[in-house]
Amino acid sequence: MTRRLILSYLVLAVLVLAGLEIPLGYLYARGETSRVSQSVERDASMLAEVTEENIEKSRLDALPEVVGDYAERTGGHVVVTDTQGIVLADSDPAGRTGVSLATQPDIARALNNRPTVTITTDDDGRDVLSATMPGSSGTTVRGALRLTYPLDQVSTRVHRIWGALALAGAGILAVVALVAYSLARWITRPLRTLEAATTQLAEGQLTTPPDATAGPPELRRLATAFTHTATRLQHLLKAQQAFASEASHQLKTPLTALRLRLENFEPHLDPRAHGSLEEAVGEVERLGRMVQGLLALARLENTATTPEPVDLDTVLAERAAMWEPLAAEQYVALDITGPPVGHVWAIPGALEEIVDNLLANALRVSPPSTTITLHRAPGTELHVIDQGPGLSEADRERAFDRFWRSSASHHDSTGLGLPIVRHLVDASGGTISLHSAPGTGLDARIRLRPAAGHRGDAHWRGEDFGSHLPHRRRRQAAGRG
Repeated sequence: MTRRLILSYLVLAVLVLAGLEIPLGYLYARGETSRVSQSVERDASMLAEVTEENIEKSRLDALPEVVGDYAERTGGHVVVTDTQGIVLADSDPAGRTGVSLATQPDIARALNNRPTVTITTDDDGRDVLSATMPGSSGTTVRGALRLTYPLDQVSTRVHRIWGALALAGAGILAVVALVAYSLARWITRPLRTLEAATTQLAEGQLTTPPDATAGPPELRRLATAFTHTATRLQHLLKAQQAFASEASHQLKTPLTALRLRLENFEPHLDPRAHGSLEEAVGEVERLGRMVQGLLALARLENTATTPEPVDLDTVLAERAAMWEPLAAEQYVALDITGPPVGHVWAIPGALEEIVDNLLANALRVSPPSTTITLHRAPGTELHVIDQGPGLSEADRERAFDRFWRSSASHHDSTGLGLPIVRHLVDASGGTISLHSAPGTGLDARIRLRPAAGHRGDAHWRGEDFGSHLPHRRRRQAAGRG
């Protein structure tokens, strides 16, 4: 914005200077040419009177001295002819006398007692101002005089004034640029501090409020309003985070106690009630997972994150090794295919959570003797493909809705696994979609941004997303959707 303000000031100054200096230079050039023209015409008239008198008194030998003296003083070129157009005197030492100029238009007009003043070109190709006057007394013409004056000196003076105007304009523009820079910095200083504060707030903590003491009044009021809003927002976020943390701690204990009490009822119940007891324990466990999922979503939505480069191949290898024992117990194989991808942009810890949730979903629906494929496709795209029953097109469109479960889903699913995955993918700057796998099953496609050659310098400020990691002693997994 500073550059744009300076540029706008300079453009305005250039327009003003152009509107003033161009007409001024043009008027000076016209005035200088007019002044020289009048001066040459006046001198030609005076010389014509002097030479006419000398011709009338037959003092032709005085003519070379008169025209030579004038030419030496002024730099002009003077030619004098008689009534027949024959050259009587020429101020140019190389000029010839005795030649006839009667056929030349200006000489012919002067011999007819009509003066001529015009700009023409001499034998050397230079522009000259020519004034041809008749040497006459009344109606009697005794000769003609041509005075030519080179316009080089006039052009030099005109160019000099144009240069002075350009130099003055450059100096004015330099002053305007300096003033514009100072003014633009003063105007944009609150915006720069506001930008820095906005970046800090986006990262999760406003440590340096924007400057509300400098700049125009409107920007100072804007900085003050932003600081008030940011402070209020941080207070609300801290309160919500505190609630999530306290709720997580407070809910774990009663749920665990409730499950233990239900399990302690088993020896005292009729065997026919054991099925209902198991269902009650399962519901308590599902409630616990749902609470954990809700708290995880709350932490995700309340925590600012910054993506950084993460090695996708390493994460896939680690998570596959972690899930293989649980998959083997269910007679399901895990297979990683496709060329190595390298680094992708993802918020720290998110890629592990994404893979864990998708593997948990796939493993829950995979029949024995099937394979879950982790396929790496060109363009940093990851496919998690199972051979389960799959989902219809309508179900795939709703699969990322919170608490939604397919009609064919097992009752212990919470409907929070895929919403968590989508939130993590979105926060990492990627996309996720569900497609039908070849034959049967589901293909979850995740596309992330490549980060080859980059090194992340961001810091993770989030929570530990480990609530969905597999446990060899438990087979519960997050439900699809």
